[in-house]
Amino acid sequence: MPAQLIDGIALSQKLRGEIAARAAALTAKGKQPGLAVILVGEDPASQVYVRNKVKACGDVGFHSVLEKYEADLSEAALLARIAKLNADPAIHGILVQMPLPKHINPHKVIEAISTTKDVDGYSVLSAGELMTGLAGFRPCTPYGCMKLIESTGVDLRGKHAVVIGRSNTVGKPMGLLLLQANATVTICHSATADLGVHTRQADVVVAAVGRRNTLTADMVKPGAIVIDVGMNRDDAGKLCGDVDFAGVKEVASHITPVPGGVGPMTITMLLMNTVEAAERM
Repeated sequence: MPAQLIDGIALSQKLRGEIAARAAALTAKGKQPGLAVILVGEDPASQVYVRNKVKACGDVGFHSVLEKYEADLSEAALLARIAKLNADPAIHGILVQMPLPKHINPHKVIEAISTTKDVDGYSVLSAGELMTGLAGFRPCTPYGCMKLIESTGVDLRGKHAVVIGRSNTVGKPMGLLLLQANATVTICHSATADLGVHTRQADVVVAAVGRRNTLTADMVKPGAIVIDVGMNRDDAGKLCGDVDFAGVKEVASHITPVPGGVGPMTITMLLMNTVEAAERM
């Protein structure tokens, strides 16, 4: 029996309705949630991403500020602008779109954002809060993946979860979030000797390496939940993930499509973090 699709678009719309209600309640008290988005340079993909984020803010009743700068903006000028946004009471979240021009240190920029406004969840403090189980901002993509898994109704307690990828933005925080849900977690990566040995034991697989067909049907345990974080192009130029969707959907119990799975959830969880930031202030 083919896997049940985990519809990221439908879940995203449901969550955004809840976020909009929370934003309206705050606005009625004189504290409309506000997000500042900074774009440096003219990367085409980044321009699409920031446009979508700003539109999403308007859809749920947030105040948003989009600031665009030329690629030759100095690191000092960017840090100075972040400092001003940190002090602005109308701004509850600050997002600097990556990647940045090579002359700007992304770590320095991330750490310059106030910890109370780090709605991307990328700072060292946010990572430490996640590691130690404290309340804090979770990186948006793995946070969205957890919501997708929760939507299946499957209890992760005691389940074996395999994460393919060890990036600071997805793989590592994904593993920690799964641990918090009481799953037994294995993280695989480019140096893993036999990926299939691990994935065939997994009740949940999260693929996040950015390489198509990383996970094929023969590598999946029957009935597993498969979350595909990848964003790639096939030979025909069509958008696809890291998972061989056609094959794996015949083995898994639940699977996210690409597009329409993890993608819509990432911006939604950014909105979730922003409304939570406003509620805390």
